[in-house]
Amino acid sequence: MKRVVDIMPYSYLPYYSGGQKSIAQFLQYLGRITSLDVITVEENDKTLAREYNLVPFLKKGKSKYYDFRLTSVISDHLSAIKATSIIWEHPYYAWLAFRVRRRTGIKTIIHTHNIEHQRFRSLGKWWWPLLKYYERWCFRKADLIFFIAPEERSFAIDQWKIAPEKCINVPFGVPNEASPADKLPCKQKICNELQIAEDTTLLLFNGLLSYQPNLDAVEYILKNINPLLNRQMSNYKILICGKELPATMNDLREYKNVNIIYAGFVPDIESYFKAADIFINPVVRGGGVKTKLIEAIANGTSSVSTKSGAAGVEKQSCGNKLTVVSDNDWEGFVRAIVSCSSMNQPTPQLFYDTYHWGNIAKRVEQYL
Repeated sequence: MKRVVDIMPYSYLPYYSGGQKSIAQFLQYLGRITSLDVITVEENDKTLAREYNLVPFLKKGKSKYYDFRLTSVISDHLSAIKATSIIWEHPYYAWLAFRVRRRTGIKTIIHTHNIEHQRFRSLGKWWWPLLKYYERWCFRKADLIFFIAPEERSFAIDQWKIAPEKCINVPFGVPNEASPADKLPCKQKICNELQIAEDTTLLLFNGLLSYQPNLDAVEYILKNINPLLNRQMSNYKILICGKELPATMNDLREYKNVNIIYAGFVPDIESYFKAADIFINPVVRGGGVKTKLIEAIANGTSSVSTKSGAAGVEKQSCGNKLTVVSDNDWEGFVRAIVSCSSMNQPTPQLFYDTYHWGNIAKRVEQYL
């Protein structure tokens, strides 16, 4: 069994965002087929790391990113356990990654979850050009780079001239292996909990609402999508799930009488995905793969997304379960919702062949 170390620089157990969930499940499945240590911060819940060892070497706070003692601490650990590969989540620790490689000679893999400078440029951060330079330097020096989105792999190859053989597609995955059989019971359960009729068409959006692109999407739902939809559909509800909605929005109480329900943070979000008739994803900035879109399709739910919101999703694997609309075309978005409301076909098996974590982990293990 291969001896692997992963460097995860922030808390992700338990997970509350799609990004945290992606890392948690990636490590869970990788830990089943390798001997895996995850070097991370102390704030993680060790009881949730059942398939691998958590090693809390990293400090809390931003100082961990310039903690030069980590060169020897991590190098010594790699040597002690006879590690064969090391994976670095995100490119932020690239300076450290190459110091460790120089000491140990161990293959260095960067697992990038976005082209980070593009994400921060879309968020209006002034320092994105500095990150661009650093990120490009990181990719050029890495032994391998794991990309979640095919478009980002293509960007690295075409724009930064990174060798194609170094660039590996490793998509965000799902634990599902087939289309779920319990969608109807889940809808009955959720409708009962929310005290709405079972024949109501349920539309769902979820995400961490302190993240500005998700909060913007909520605004688009409230101000653009719902008013248009209200003229074209009857007997529907839009469920919005996620923690950290700003207090100024008062849990969306003023929208309750116009088919909007704010459910807050939902521990069992899979039941909501299954209960929903349509998942809506009106995200237009932020970069990276929107993991919630893949989860919705995995749970058998037809989905309507903006073009930006569907970036990185292999659309040919989704069949007719995914409809993509141009960014900010809210009239087209609503037409797609109305059209999808009459569809009731299962997610194609090709989707699960592509996105099941077990299959993804096996492909990753070949490169370690």
